[in-house]
Amino acid sequence: MPECLALLMPAIVTITFSPCIDKSTSVDAMIPEKKLRCALPKLDPGGGGINVARAINKLGGEALAIFPSGGYTGKHFNALLEKEHVASRIIETRSETRENIIVVDESTKKQYRFGMPGTELTADEWQQCLDAVDKIEDLEFIVASGSLPPGVPLDIYAKMAVIAKKKNAKLVIDTSGEALRHAAEEGVYLLKPNLGELASLIGKDHLEENELEQLGRQFVLNGHCKVLVVSLGGAGAVLITASEIHHVVPPKVEPKSVVGAGDSMVAGMVLSLSRNLPMKEVLEVGVACGTAATINPGTDLCRKEDVEMLLKRIRGSAANS
Repeated sequence: MPECLALLMPAIVTITFSPCIDKSTSVDAMIPEKKLRCALPKLDPGGGGINVARAINKLGGEALAIFPSGGYTGKHFNALLEKEHVASRIIETRSETRENIIVVDESTKKQYRFGMPGTELTADEWQQCLDAVDKIEDLEFIVASGSLPPGVPLDIYAKMAVIAKKKNAKLVIDTSGEALRHAAEEGVYLLKPNLGELASLIGKDHLEENELEQLGRQFVLNGHCKVLVVSLGGAGAVLITASEIHHVVPPKVEPKSVVGAGDSMVAGMVLSLSRNLPMKEVLEVGVACGTAATINPGTDLCRKEDVEMLLKRIRGSAANS
């Protein structure tokens, strides 16, 4: 697939080291050792930064997605992304692009997610991903999101932070484990851990919600990030900076899928930041986007009309509280 050149000077770039094709389907019931008849599968390009770029597109913004892709599945992946008109910079790889499977049990409405291991990247391939970001001029936001495949060093997001600082760009990180720790040690613009991940970052076994404001602010003041957004599951999210703290609770909905909810949240926040919205509104839009993704089946991510509806509910609830 030829690279999309629609964004010559993109304000938002996403980078995904382990993209995948998400196959979503359903069965009448999950029964062991029996041939299960699946519904016609829906295929979507997926992976952290890929989903962020797709969601930004759905919200009316623009983002350039940088990612490695290889083999027959890679060609299929590229075509799926091109169909959604997401601008891309593709790093050709020796390994096949991975696939994931999402199955809904119609008898229980429970969702089963089967994540295949990431395919290995060579040092030359992951370095090309970094170089692709480094070559872009007038870059405002870099979103590095998702897991790391074999072959990629755990400090890759810290290396990305160095590039971001050199380019005076704002780096947004949404990952976990040692990759998250390395990024926090280098210092970035925005981190989005959950409560357990933040506890690990500050050296605690457990973190209570009532400790979050004090310890989160100290984490920011220690230089790990400018903006800390902590996911609290059904309780929403808290945004902390050196001077502000905001908590947004999502409206109650009937969830159909959790795939891409976190990525949709990041997309909404980054797009809002790029439009210079106040921090409280940034979090409101992010929570609305994450919630919007859960009311759609499979891997649909958030829809703009759902986000607008949920935003009204969030702001109406805040006004009445």
